[in-house]
Amino acid sequence: MTGAGAAPAVWRFDAIGTRWEVVTAHELPAAVRDATMRVIEGFDRAWSRFREDSTVSDLARRPRSIPAPIDAVAMLDAYAALSDATAGAVNPLVGDVLERRGYDAAYSFRDSGAVPAPSAWQDLLTWQDGVLELRQQATIDVGAIGKGRLVDLVFGVVGAAAGGDLVVDAGGDLAVRGAPQRIGLEHPFDPRRAIGVWEVTDAALCASATNRRAWPGATGAGLHHVLDARTGEPVRTIAATWAVAADAMTADAIATALFFEGGPRIAHDWGVEWVRMTTDGHVEWSPGCRADLFVRRDSV
Repeated sequence: MTGAGAAPAVWRFDAIGTRWEVVTAHELPAAVRDATMRVIEGFDRAWSRFREDSTVSDLARRPRSIPAPIDAVAMLDAYAALSDATAGAVNPLVGDVLERRGYDAAYSFRDSGAVPAPSAWQDLLTWQDGVLELRQQATIDVGAIGKGRLVDLVFGVVGAAAGGDLVVDAGGDLAVRGAPQRIGLEHPFDPRRAIGVWEVTDAALCASATNRRAWPGATGAGLHHVLDARTGEPVRTIAATWAVAADAMTADAIATALFFEGGPRIAHDWGVEWVRMTTDGHVEWSPGCRADLFVRRDSV
């Protein structure tokens, strides 16, 4: 990332349940690191359903109107678009559904059965004029786009302080400035292999896969974190998705949408390139996708 003979500086830390790696041309000052950790803590305290002291946990216990967290409009506007595009399969009030299936704050992985999320969620959850209002008991979950949003926030803090090349990588969801980065697309059925390589520069790449957070269900069928909010059941047709966009929140949003019908259409509308693998091993890709794939490619 730097000139010949100069090694980049790498800052690694754990936050929001994942390993982060920030790569810069020069070591970041302590003040920048501190500012970065404050941003992460503020986001987590607002949006994590895994924290009892978070804003969304408090709102789930006592539905009411509160001052909207700073990221509410950007994220919930994106959720509204995703919900429309996927006919309701993506829904930010899916938190209680995930908890019932075992993906709860204690990571119990005890399945209590499928229930749908509230279908008319935009009547129950509103965000306007600086106010976030939840009108009945429900749990907001921003897992479809939240990590991407936080990558963008960290990228903004570090990028403003550090010149030159920059990579912010949160467990494989990453944003890049400057020198191209070749990113392996991990095979969802064999983490020792890649289905291809995607060269990314001045953009973000986010991925999602059903093997990342998976556990056995009560009936013996496997469960994972990508649920259809309309049914509470896990997606069974798509195994993994990758998306490249100008920012990580958009890439994260499309990586989620691609698990459902309507995902390719909203990706096209938003100008996002993508790759996805079905559970029967076929690979699909967007027109003009620049990923270098090692397997059979099926354009859609």
